[in-house]
Amino acid sequence: MKELFLVIGGIYGCLAVIFGAFGAHALKKKLSEEQQKSFETGVRYQMYHALILIMAAIAFPFREVSQEITGWCFVIGVLLFSFSIYGLVLSDAQGKKMRFLGPVTPLGGLTLVIGWVLFIINIAKIATYLNPAQ
Repeated sequence: MKELFLVIGGIYGCLAVIFGAFGAHALKKKLSEEQQKSFETGVRYQMYHALILIMAAIAFPFREVSQEITGWCFVIGVLLFSFSIYGLVLSDAQGKKMRFLGPVTPLGGLTLVIGWVLFIINIAKIATYLNPAQ
């Protein structure tokens, strides 16, 4: 599991750089200022979660199911949150907004929040194990 999350984190990070450059250059004249900001939000959150996914993969031994769930929350959350924003922005720029993606974005955000809560719980467990109270 560790290796899979490291690879996915790397892929998400790489794609965030590519999408960020694409949004800043290729899409600059095609998107309104509001659309540009939304696209950048998707990229920013994708990069943040690529990094936390990599950190979780390094920190967790993946001996507990909750550690795997943490990783999957970040993986799925990015897909739902960032990629729904990309779809909404790009489809809106073409005049054919895919409105069905609207409810997907907050669901992705909730999944990311759950991932963060689980991350905190799992890191606290690891810290307690490594530094037991005397």
